[in-house]
Amino acid sequence: MTTTSSVPPTSEPWPEAANYPPPAPADRQATVEPLFPPAELPPRGPKGPGSWAGRLRTLPARAWRGRADDPRWVRPAFLALLAATAALYFWNLTASGWANSFYSAAVQAGSQSWKAFFYGSSDAANFITVDKPPMSLWPMALSVRLFGLSSGSILAPQVLMAVATVATVYATVRRRFSPVGGLVAGAALALTPVAALMFRFNNPDALLVLLLTLAAYGVVRATETASTRWLVFAGVMFGFGFLTKTLQAFLVLPAFALVYLVTAPTGLGRRFRQLLWAGLAMVVAAGWWVAIVELVPASARPYIGGSQDDDFLSVTFGYNGFGRITGNETGSVGGGGRGGAGGGMWGETGITRLFDGDIGGQIAWLMPAALILLVVGLWATRRHPRTDSARTAFLVWGGWLVCTALTFSFMSGIFHQYYTVALVPAVAALVGMGADGLWRARHRLPYAALLGGTVAVTAVWAYVLLGRSADFVPWLRWAVLIGGLAAAVALPLAGRLSGALGARLATVAGIAALAAALGGPTAYALQTVSTGHSGSIVTAGPQVQGGGFGGPGGGRFRAGGGMGFPPGTQGGQTGQAQGQGGFPGMNGQGFPGMNGQNGFPGTTGQNGQNAFPGMNGQGFPGTGTGGDSRTGRGAGGPGGMGGLLNGAQVSSELSALLKQDADEYTWVAAAVGSQNQASYQLATGEPVMALGGFNGTDPSLTLARFQQYVKEGKVHWFIGGGGFGGGGGGGMGGSSDSSQITSWVQENFTAKTVGNTTLYDLTATE
Repeated sequence: MTTTSSVPPTSEPWPEAANYPPPAPADRQATVEPLFPPAELPPRGPKGPGSWAGRLRTLPARAWRGRADDPRWVRPAFLALLAATAALYFWNLTASGWANSFYSAAVQAGSQSWKAFFYGSSDAANFITVDKPPMSLWPMALSVRLFGLSSGSILAPQVLMAVATVATVYATVRRRFSPVGGLVAGAALALTPVAALMFRFNNPDALLVLLLTLAAYGVVRATETASTRWLVFAGVMFGFGFLTKTLQAFLVLPAFALVYLVTAPTGLGRRFRQLLWAGLAMVVAAGWWVAIVELVPASARPYIGGSQDDDFLSVTFGYNGFGRITGNETGSVGGGGRGGAGGGMWGETGITRLFDGDIGGQIAWLMPAALILLVVGLWATRRHPRTDSARTAFLVWGGWLVCTALTFSFMSGIFHQYYTVALVPAVAALVGMGADGLWRARHRLPYAALLGGTVAVTAVWAYVLLGRSADFVPWLRWAVLIGGLAAAVALPLAGRLSGALGARLATVAGIAALAAALGGPTAYALQTVSTGHSGSIVTAGPQVQGGGFGGPGGGRFRAGGGMGFPPGTQGGQTGQAQGQGGFPGMNGQGFPGMNGQNGFPGTTGQNGQNAFPGMNGQGFPGTGTGGDSRTGRGAGGPGGMGGLLNGAQVSSELSALLKQDADEYTWVAAAVGSQNQASYQLATGEPVMALGGFNGTDPSLTLARFQQYVKEGKVHWFIGGGGFGGGGGGGMGGSSDSSQITSWVQENFTAKTVGNTTLYDLTATE
């Protein structure tokens, strides 16, 4: 039997889980089943105190079986997805060593001192904190307390957060859509390259993404029944997110609040009251720690890292807050572009930023598909009731994607490629939800064409992204392109064929489409987990043509945070590049405030010949003398950018020297810059003072106060180098205290060289 319809004839049976019921005749199109038809809420478990014992007793069976109405393959497939995620992310985990030693040192300190644990101090003697709130450090510090200090004990909690995030995305999508949609979303998340990087790294981003995903789950649950409890849960997650990475946690907050205010199935007055309760929960969840830090006298707590006035609120709203948007970040390494296409140290801003250079390879593989499917979902549900759960889901995840993507695209301050991990759950969920709806409606020609078109766009875009790393698995880009285009053609064709042939063709085309969509990011993710990453600035995947320092055109940071110059610069002569290389936007003037004469503040050589201490005129590869320009690690001296990007490799001889009589001192050494300090602290296991915080530009200690510490015998050694010019300040607008301390030490104490490291015994008198 033949038909001109894009669906099987009504006389044929309709598979229950794969397709929608056939549409009505042409004269009754108003009754055609919508793309996302209304669905019943998932069944609830038993309630009441008397049921908890029974629920615990039956938990293993229910965890394996899942929903009673699910096919038996669903829960095993979900558990297999979680197991595969854990296996992928745990594999080769310790290759990254201390990862970001800035945070690893704080984790070590928190495992030794509960005070350091609470404040997030860089050292167990509580001199200065990291420049973020401490919540992301707490799981790692507890792990180290339980299992001892090692790379594995620091990074394992991050992997578990990845598994939890995949599970949460699956559960959120599955509540309204099919198991296949949830599995696709979970797999897309796990295989996104930047997720494979940051959920195996010790930056705060892993915990932040998990908390925001839990907040999205809470909002979706709250909108189903106007549940105050679930909305308060979401508020608590936002509060914890603030204690993880301050204001970045609030990027999606306006969208989530607006979605609830518009779609919750209750009166407008009650919706406002519920949002107020959720807001109160958020303030309490975040505010208790902030209140303690603000009320405790400065003399009784460590200095607040990243601030210029020892105030957590100022660093929250300045350096780590609105300064990231405007580029006005006192004490930072420099701002970015000012405006839509403004170039800067952190790359050009604009609507295409997340698709350009090596940023695209981090996150953008499925972003075109996610945006297309978001529009499809909102259009298909435009006439649904206000409280429709499918549209609510698209609004929640779409609001997350749009708010975060626009902020990242136009922010002028510090921006790193790995920030894009905050987009991964939204992209994955939108792809899972949209593909689920189009797949089940593929027997209708318009929807089949939309599905095929989305697959084609995704395949072509993957071809473009893979072309930026043409030497990396060169055959893959052609396989993805050909397979994706073939699947795009086969999907509409399969919908017009009835019987077994159409079903088989649809199955093959669906598998090919999934392989084409995930082939590129999977290859990048596998390369990422097979490579160690360390330092302050890390990227996923292979080296990319056009990648750079926050965007195209800049120097390229690789696994260890080392930086190579772009074409046009030679050796240390950045100031003479005449705008043909160097940093974007500098017009050949070296670094801001240097006029090309001394390379960096505090250096003395002319024309870049001493561009940075210990570099011997070798430009800006980010190495100490004899160091590694790829990893940015100096062979004993400070690492990339004077220890800003990565710390030093500390020899056993130097470590043993620093540990001599360690119990007699509060700090075995002082060093400028937290990354520099972290290397020596992790090598010795003893507190090391980080003068000037991360950049060496925080006014954390005056020269007079440091002299008093030396007089009291609290500091044994001073380690030379580190920070900007060995002391911060300069053209970045930060404090020059560290530079003054460095000059005083050099003038009053005798230098001692161990390997390539210069240090001074502060207890020795001439």
